[in-house]
Amino acid sequence: MTMRAVILLFEGFDLIDAGGPYEVLLTASRLLERDGLAPAYQVVLASVGGDDAVAYGGMTLTGLADASALEDSDILVVPGTIDVACALADAGLREAIERLGGGAALTASVCTGAFLLARAGLLADAPATTHWEDLADLAACDEVGSVVAGVRWVDAGRVLTSGGLTSGIHLALHLVARTHSVELALRTARQLDLDWSPDPAR
Repeated sequence: MTMRAVILLFEGFDLIDAGGPYEVLLTASRLLERDGLAPAYQVVLASVGGDDAVAYGGMTLTGLADASALEDSDILVVPGTIDVACALADAGLREAIERLGGGAALTASVCTGAFLLARAGLLADAPATTHWEDLADLAACDEVGSVVAGVRWVDAGRVLTSGGLTSGIHLALHLVARTHSVELALRTARQLDLDWSPDPAR
């Protein structure tokens, strides 16, 4: 079965936070198609209103799906941002995360995207992580159960969070391992020329 994975973009998102998981999921599907099998993931890039999304530094992504028009997804990925306060103040973004995250089988954040999941009420009573520079601020959030340091990702069941930037690639490989197989995750890591371990502390 092909799973729909929605990566939700917004003004000022970190490009590698979205691009890393995007490449992992597409590569995993491509390897399966090479084997004559159905792709594991349909990856959808979306934004509020389908608006263009300008990443930190100015790169603009266009042709995005309208998040409000999407039905429930299997996986929701929320990237991080340098300007967390601005993203937290975006009511439309928060509503999109609440709706899509509430209906997704799995919701994952990369880096400071954990703050957006917390604001959407998805981290209540759950362990979480984020970029090492922001762990103390995340721990101060009332909406977070507990904060875990020294790991690339935290799997709390329906909600997963990762450390900064490239840790999102490691988290995405864990998603492949969890939703398909460790074998496919390892093949995908090899294809990406990445040293990956199923152990989040490595």
